[in-house]
Amino acid sequence: MKVLQVRVKPNARASVLLPPAAEGEPWQAQLAAPPVDGRANDELVRLVARHFGCSRSAVRIKSGAGARLKLVQVAQD
Repeated sequence: MKVLQVRVKPNARASVLLPPAAEGEPWQAQLAAPPVDGRANDELVRLVARHFGCSRSAVRIKSGAGARLKLVQVAQD
C-alpha cells in the first residue's frame, strides 16, 4: 500500500499526474475537471489508478478531499 501526497490544480487544460521533482515534495496533479460536486476528486482517482495500473476502487482519498493538498492511498497487489 502506498500513500502519496498530491498537490491538485483543477481547471487545467488536460489531466496529468507528475511525480515529485525532488525528495519530500508532493506529486503534482493537473486536472481538467472543475472543483465542483467532487468532479475533480473523481478525476484524480481515475488518473492515479491509470498511472499505477490498478482499479479505481484500489485508490482512495485518505484526507484533504476539500483541499488542494491531498493524501491519496493506493492499494496494490
